[in-house]
Amino acid sequence: MSEDLTGRRLGHYKIDGVLGRGGMSVMYRATDVRLGRKVALKVMGEHITGDAEFRERFVDEARNTSAIDHANIVPLYDFGEVDGMLYIAMRLVDGSDLASLIKDGPISPKRTLELLSQVAEALDMLHERGLVHLDLKPANVLVTSRESANEHVYLADFGLTRRGATGHRTSSGDFLGSPTYAAPEHLRGEPVDGRTDLYALSCMLFACLTGRAPFRGQVQEVIQGHLGAELPSATSLVVLPSGIDEVLRRGMAKKADRRFDTCKELIAAARSALGPAAGENPPPRPAGPVGPMSGPQPAQYSPPGPPGHPGPQAPPRPPGYPTYQQQPPRPLPPPGNDPVRLRPPSPAGSASFATKSGGSAKWIVPVLVGITLVVIVVIFVVMANSIGGGSGSGETSSTTPGTSSHNHSRLPTSVPTR
Repeated sequence: MSEDLTGRRLGHYKIDGVLGRGGMSVMYRATDVRLGRKVALKVMGEHITGDAEFRERFVDEARNTSAIDHANIVPLYDFGEVDGMLYIAMRLVDGSDLASLIKDGPISPKRTLELLSQVAEALDMLHERGLVHLDLKPANVLVTSRESANEHVYLADFGLTRRGATGHRTSSGDFLGSPTYAAPEHLRGEPVDGRTDLYALSCMLFACLTGRAPFRGQVQEVIQGHLGAELPSATSLVVLPSGIDEVLRRGMAKKADRRFDTCKELIAAARSALGPAAGENPPPRPAGPVGPMSGPQPAQYSPPGPPGHPGPQAPPRPPGYPTYQQQPPRPLPPPGNDPVRLRPPSPAGSASFATKSGGSAKWIVPVLVGITLVVIVVIFVVMANSIGGGSGSGETSSTTPGTSSHNHSRLPTSVPTR
């Protein structure tokens, strides 16, 4: 592989850093010093630039790519050769790639279909023009959310070739590219067409739903898997509707004529097979043998068996575990045909949520009655005292004049003289 070109100039491009590395090239972040524009600069490896057949194809495919105008295909700005190094300058997409999104596990079926449906649109357009991408893999699917409300996909890093041509190989016959998502006819060096890309798209569908490639291992093991091994069942790896296995098997059929006709047809079949399972969350792993849970366990009710059969028995308890006498559950009434009336939810603070206070109400009423009687008695006594006090003062005022008169009658009427 070529040395790191970071910090160097390649023609009128200043290389700022490495974006990624592949089997045939290195992708750099670079600046077009003439226009002041950031670009993604793909520089081909030195081990293939010396191959005359590859150089001829490189120029032809770069010209084909520059003529493509599609919303889901990265625009190509420039291509050329400087100091014996072949390069392609294309739009720099601010985002990540699909490989980064699935490296830690599967993504949701809904997101899978949204992303891969855009890839299918771009691929079918290429196939209608007689072109084959031929290097389709998650690392070449760029995903950005900076350009629209939803995630937008760009198909990049083309290994474009003409329909009917053979896959990319050097003059010595070496296979160029990654075999992880390569179709059998591509690996065998046979003529390729749009169904070769459809096979790779089916591999990516498998990877997005399960979080792993269909065939794994050493390079030769992966190649043998694509050439003759049976496809692993996706539903044995994650919980999905069984119909998706048939969609994947058809999309990755070893013979091209047994696959779907178009990439959009593949995605439509996957959407139909997933149905309601195409939700927001990644598919869970299938549940294996479940061990004993810790903490308190909910009571499990099993209906009694027929006469003479005791029904399911409780598991044995470990030595020293305390035993408790459990009351037998009350039998449930047999289900009938009458509709069941469901009680609507009650708001907080209603009678359904109120605490029972019947015991308190029994003594509150007598106390209130007693207090009322005491108040009435007190008022009655006060009124009685007020009435009695008024009559006593009248008697006192009537005797006072009499007393005053009696005292006046005892006073002497004349003054004695000496």
